[in-house]
Amino acid sequence: MKDTHESAAEENTTDLMAGKRITLDEMAVELAGIELRLRQLARAAEVPATPVELADDIENLRRTATTVREMSKRMGFLARIVEGDVPLAAVFSGTNAPWGAAARGTDRTDYGGPAIVPTEWQLIRLAQDGKRATAAGRETTTYPAAMDGVGIGWESKTAQARRRRERDAAVAVEVLRSTCERCSAGEGEHCRTKNGRVSEQPHTGRLREAEATVDARLGYLGDNPVAVPDV
Repeated sequence: MKDTHESAAEENTTDLMAGKRITLDEMAVELAGIELRLRQLARAAEVPATPVELADDIENLRRTATTVREMSKRMGFLARIVEGDVPLAAVFSGTNAPWGAAARGTDRTDYGGPAIVPTEWQLIRLAQDGKRATAAGRETTTYPAAMDGVGIGWESKTAQARRRRERDAAVAVEVLRSTCERCSAGEGEHCRTKNGRVSEQPHTGRLREAEATVDARLGYLGDNPVAVPDV
């Protein structure tokens, strides 16, 4: 289970955004600030208060700062894309496969399904293709136009995975709050095998009961959230 103190700290993100969700522009600015802080820390580490050679850590800090700077620039470019400032190709080059709202109902097995919600790298590629399309006089689109109506209730794969881990952790706690009808394990006790050995794998009935309780509390339907607030 995750450390609760660390989890609480990670969840405190209100100072990073003006609204309910962080914008790409806010991410770009925050990352630029982190890059500067890392470089300042590397510079300060050149002359620590006690004689300890920190050359390796200084180099690592500067390498990390370079990576963060690249991310900041990418977020800044993506911010321009989502604002509609950058022309984008209407389809993926080489496949003529649509994306965004136009990809609804399409079947692109070779690409794992339609790219209704494009990745950052797909957007950058679409921007590159859009630049060439503009020069050739071909049709282009913009992110707002292509994504019109897409995103209501959307949740990233990373957020889904995190919510799944949180759900599984809650189920593990809930299991020990109930008794097991199969092996008579009481509250706070793990289930036991037929030969009396302790097992961290609960019997199916006890697990099912815990899952139902947690899912009702968290708003889940099986493995999936019933609804993601549109904020």
